[in-house]
Amino acid sequence: MLGAAGAGASAAVLLAHRAGASVSGCDPGGPSPYTGALLDAGIPLTWEHSASHVTADAAVAPERLAVTKALTAVNPDHPELVAAREHGIPAEAWQQIVADAAATSGQRLVAVAGTHGKSTTTGWLIDVLVRAGRDPSAFVGALLDPVLTNGVASTARWGSGDTFIVEADEYAGNFDPYRPDVIVLLNAEWDHPDVFADERAVLGAFEAWIRRAPGATLVADTADAGVERIVERLGDWPGQIVAAPRDVPIDWLIGLPGPANAANARSVIGVARVLGVPEEPLRASLAEFKGVGRRFELKGEVGGVIVLDDYGHHPTAIARTLEAVRSRYPGRRVWAVYEPLTYHRTASMLDQFAEVLATADEVAIADIWAGRDTDTTVTSAQALADAVIQRGGPSAAAPGSVEDTADYLSSRVQTGDVVLVMGGGRSYVIADRLVELLKGREADAP
Repeated sequence: MLGAAGAGASAAVLLAHRAGASVSGCDPGGPSPYTGALLDAGIPLTWEHSASHVTADAAVAPERLAVTKALTAVNPDHPELVAAREHGIPAEAWQQIVADAAATSGQRLVAVAGTHGKSTTTGWLIDVLVRAGRDPSAFVGALLDPVLTNGVASTARWGSGDTFIVEADEYAGNFDPYRPDVIVLLNAEWDHPDVFADERAVLGAFEAWIRRAPGATLVADTADAGVERIVERLGDWPGQIVAAPRDVPIDWLIGLPGPANAANARSVIGVARVLGVPEEPLRASLAEFKGVGRRFELKGEVGGVIVLDDYGHHPTAIARTLEAVRSRYPGRRVWAVYEPLTYHRTASMLDQFAEVLATADEVAIADIWAGRDTDTTVTSAQALADAVIQRGGPSAAAPGSVEDTADYLSSRVQTGDVVLVMGGGRSYVIADRLVELLKGREADAP
């Protein structure tokens, strides 16, 4: 597994191991929050790329090489990919490994799809089934509470029950390997401009994937306009369509804040009913589930400053998260701190990002996380900060790296502030570093 320290790749490694495969991995980035479970399971990992990992030696040669699509697209001449081609070893997406692990389990596959809310909803469904004694297997693109994963925080779970739940991402057909029995469609709108030209292309990708599972049950949140349009296009699809309830029963408590989580909860209820989950564990999970890693995660409160960390990196997701912050912490000054994910994405959606970030009280934009981008000239963090100011928003700064951004914040936040850190690259460093800097500031205070 190339890039084994990533959220999804690490889950694929662990699930393949649990399914009985002999697995190894490498990642030049070194250990990550996702690798603890792999090391705990005794899976061999190395912290470098090398063609020697893909060798012709029959005693150690891998039968398969798993990669991210971003790597194959950006660097097809990567040494391990070249070695694999030379030795006739197939390279495939890590999602295929997850799908194969699910297929070997004999469990019913539930796939959670949508532009936003996939990780939270997948984690929520895992929590529901664990509370119901159903012992599911699962992959989710965020760390689960160790209580749900046998004591070690992980993005994967291996259980002996009748259900296997996966987060199904639409980017570049990442969800194509999955042939689910139950599909959950939370929402659908334009994202990933490098692979989808417009919203029509996004809706078409969801529709085509659903059609490849003609015997499935689709739980659809038709309160979302994009989902409603997809359902309309599925009039001749032979599967069963079940609408998620439009409202949570009035006497049911929802523990996670904000309108986005209210929508996620509706889908959780719809799926739980399809899977035959009793009402008691369902209601308990809705009220008590604490979420998954980097989704409105409280990193600390130091000196009256609250620091939250969130994976939000789409304008709609950012807007909904800011709404949740205002709802949870009314009357407080809110900092929106954002590390944009990829240059092309930021350039394509610059206006939308600026509009939503301008609703905060203070804004800081960290350097853009390039990811799979090769052209880093199309925009900049400063360009986004300028666009926020031009829209009549608050003061907005582009302090530099994630480390520099944390340093910038530590000298400016005040008691009573709420700092919401968002992004999909290394933005978590901002939140962690800021908490430590604030602790130091408090310790040095007279």
